[in-house]
Amino acid sequence: MANERPPFDVDGEVIAVLERLWRNGHGAYLVGGGVRDALLGLHVSDWDIATAARPERILRLFPGSTYENRFGTVLARGMEITTFRRDHRYADHRRPDSVTFSEDVYEDLARRDLTINAIAWGRRGPEAPARLVDPADGQGDLGAQLVRAVGDPSRRFDEDALRLLRAVRIAARLDFTIEPVTRAAIAAHAGDVEYVSEERIGSELRRMLDMDTPSRAFTLMRETGILAVAIPALEALADGDGLASEGGLARSLARLDAAAATPQGDQRLALSALLGELGPDEARVVLDRLRVSSRTSDAICTLIASASADYAATWTDADVRRYLGGVPPELLDDLLALRRVRAQVQDEAALTLEDELGERVRAQRDADSPLTLSELAIDGRDLRETLGVPESPAIGMILERLLADVIEDPALNTRMTLLTRANLILDELVQGGRGGADTPGIG
Repeated sequence: MANERPPFDVDGEVIAVLERLWRNGHGAYLVGGGVRDALLGLHVSDWDIATAARPERILRLFPGSTYENRFGTVLARGMEITTFRRDHRYADHRRPDSVTFSEDVYEDLARRDLTINAIAWGRRGPEAPARLVDPADGQGDLGAQLVRAVGDPSRRFDEDALRLLRAVRIAARLDFTIEPVTRAAIAAHAGDVEYVSEERIGSELRRMLDMDTPSRAFTLMRETGILAVAIPALEALADGDGLASEGGLARSLARLDAAAATPQGDQRLALSALLGELGPDEARVVLDRLRVSSRTSDAICTLIASASADYAATWTDADVRRYLGGVPPELLDDLLALRRVRAQVQDEAALTLEDELGERVRAQRDADSPLTLSELAIDGRDLRETLGVPESPAIGMILERLLADVIEDPALNTRMTLLTRANLILDELVQGGRGGADTPGIG
């Protein structure tokens, strides 16, 4: 039989995997989100395959593949190949207690979460024609732009609480409507999100941040009750009466969408925009809950704290340099973007001020204005070897004083000038009685 192509674009390597399964007598199909997105004309980078072949057989057909789970999924050639299965009781609201392998693609599709994810393309055997299999009319829901659960929505979400987040994420990403009965079931089971690990919640939320309009996902989560369980601190911004509390979440989501539209549009900036209303301390609690790395969390909290400083046109150039000195250089672009995002949501006057600050920052960059201790023309070694300052807290005190001077007047940043000023500062420390316990080794 001549090879048949699916009604959408698929990489040749993916077809080659299917053909190997077919040639060896096994039914095999493309399934899941890849088929959904391909039918919508969207780019697909990750394909999943479902097959009647058992895991041991898949391992033999694809040398070098791995099988490290009990759910029938083999990783081969960068793709997940999963044996058709029936799931049984979900005691923990996340994973089936046991699975039974099947020969029937229809049984496999019946256990899936959403109709638009329960469409398959492939063959049930080497001699069978290739075709789309769509028992739940997922194509109809794609055409109607609906997110609908397969079968009984309450049962689907009771089985696996992660499906609640996935349904909201997919609806928001595609800008689809959640079918009313499915939406009611999501709201009824929203509390089950507590059964989902913080790592998986964080993973889903980060995928939401990558959308063109991420606020849609967070709005859906709030409307269905998921936000109160997944990120209680954000839900609290909208609790109670009054403009300030109601406006907190609205501002956060408006900033989030504005951040998504920036050229860098990265997740560090997105999380800074989303959590800015909470302040750095509360934001860190949320980031820890979402299992964001400590390095990224530190950067986000620094951005939130720094962006809260109000800029005024009366700032001197030294004020600008002092402000920049408190920001790690690698965060400066994100800081300016975050400040501009915040101003966009505020008003035109605020945006004008931020544009002015941006120009002044760029001018300081172009001038290579020294902003940190490492940019001073001398360092601790110069103080020890040239001025004879012993290793002591005095070295740090002197360098901090010199940095303050240089930020006020960058022209002072020459070796001879700083050594002269350092000597004067050293005399002040000694004569001022600062050489005792506070500055050991000087006196």
